[in-house]
Amino acid sequence: MSEVTTIQVKKDTLKKLRDEKEYPKQSYDDLIQKMIEIYENVKRRNQYDEFLHKIQQPKMKELWDNPEDEAWDDA
Repeated sequence: MSEVTTIQVKKDTLKKLRDEKEYPKQSYDDLIQKMIEIYENVKRRNQYDEFLHKIQQPKMKELWDNPEDEAWDDA
């Protein structure tokens, strides 16, 4: 059996946790584990998006910062 501990949360936090349960008998530990998993997936996806953005920056600069476009703007 894994170790168990107690934590203190504000009453409004507890109410929010209660409201987020998928089914009445879902434990808070299960709920928190699922929230952590979702958070990690979002974080991973954001890191991927940031990576794509960084590798696309040089090409976007090349596409947008060129004399042809600037000549068009001056016309």
